[in-house]
Amino acid sequence: MDLFESNTREDMEGSGPLADRMRPQSLSQLIGQEHITREGSLLHQAIAHDRVFSMILWGPPGCGKTTLAGIIANETQCDFIRISAVLSGVKEVRRIIEKAGEVRRLYKRRTLLFVDEIHRFNKAQQDAFLHHVETGLITLVGATTENPSFEVIPALVSRCRVFALKSLESDDIIKILERAAADPEKGLGISEEFFSQEALEHIARVSDGDARTALTNLETAAIHFQGQETISSADVETAVEKKSLLYDKAGEEHYNLISAFIKSMRGSDPDAAMYWMERMLAAGEDPYYMIRRMIRFATEDIGLADPGALTMALNAGESFRILGRPEGDGSLFQAAVYLATAPKSNSVYAAQKQVRQTVEDKGYAPVPLHIRNAPTGLMKKMNYGKGYRYAHDHKDGFIPQSYLPDNLEGTRFYFPTDRGYENTVKQRLEAWLELKKGKPGK
Repeated sequence: MDLFESNTREDMEGSGPLADRMRPQSLSQLIGQEHITREGSLLHQAIAHDRVFSMILWGPPGCGKTTLAGIIANETQCDFIRISAVLSGVKEVRRIIEKAGEVRRLYKRRTLLFVDEIHRFNKAQQDAFLHHVETGLITLVGATTENPSFEVIPALVSRCRVFALKSLESDDIIKILERAAADPEKGLGISEEFFSQEALEHIARVSDGDARTALTNLETAAIHFQGQETISSADVETAVEKKSLLYDKAGEEHYNLISAFIKSMRGSDPDAAMYWMERMLAAGEDPYYMIRRMIRFATEDIGLADPGALTMALNAGESFRILGRPEGDGSLFQAAVYLATAPKSNSVYAAQKQVRQTVEDKGYAPVPLHIRNAPTGLMKKMNYGKGYRYAHDHKDGFIPQSYLPDNLEGTRFYFPTDRGYENTVKQRLEAWLELKKGKPGK
């Protein structure tokens, strides 16, 4: 790629916003979303062979939903119509349907209808598409930031293929920024040295995986500092008014902060947990990474002391998926406070490690005959299932019998604490152990 100097306001502003000028026109130009666009994928094949089907593109802002719809239009033989659910109604939809009928009748072409923010259409408006999507009169491409399971009527979802797009990774954003900065026709047409690498990394970090925001920030910084030889990270902070926090998602500080977050929850300090969470979010950490860590924490550090902890962490993830940022951040903070203030137990986690070690050390012992399945007469003759006692036939749904291999008879892995709900589990297990010994339970 040839790079050249061009620091005039006219060259930098071009015609229209940089994010719009740099929109890719083909799949080969698209950066990111390889999980659905790579060569050989369903979508890639559909576009390449001009056999595109109705679909819903679901993903966060700036991840490429509108761009992908435009690429489909460019690379297929269809009549392309774009509308926004915010500005359109049933009357406009009906006019589009009529036009689609004319296009098919007169020109033998399909109509690809792109509906931006399709979740903003009400049920009646979405119903208007159903018959025409099913008959193939229109190929519907809907874009939404909301979970289509909740925001798009089931009948329409069932007639479309749903593709989940992801927030762009920082590396992808940086590639997009570098291309936009250097492009002499549609981009800024500036030298490679104009933006320092740290400046590009900062723009990528504060853009939260949103390519449109990143390109807008790039253009703003370039125009604001056009007289300078280079633009630093500090310059970018001034232009986009977002502070570059000490944070490297691939380096030591990433691990320091996530360690502080986990240890604060483990130490039952909700204030510290919230502080470290905000530090990571403000610095551009992927919220889903933090959700995964909280789900893991719920099983490793809380366990059965509070079974609701895992539900809380999972619900926070689902809530965030529906709301996105910034509204969904509240779900993450609520989960962090809940986990920090819940009773703690790592008994299940410790038992898991012990079981794994035992299997590794002692191998794969055979299943005792009395608890084997016996679906055939031959198996019954071989004493499969013989002597098994059905727990529900006995008092309190419990009957003392062995379930471990013979060489592990009597072995215990799980030792519950007396904290939270696990104390109830502990008392129950102790009573059953007494019954196994032939003594009355307490």
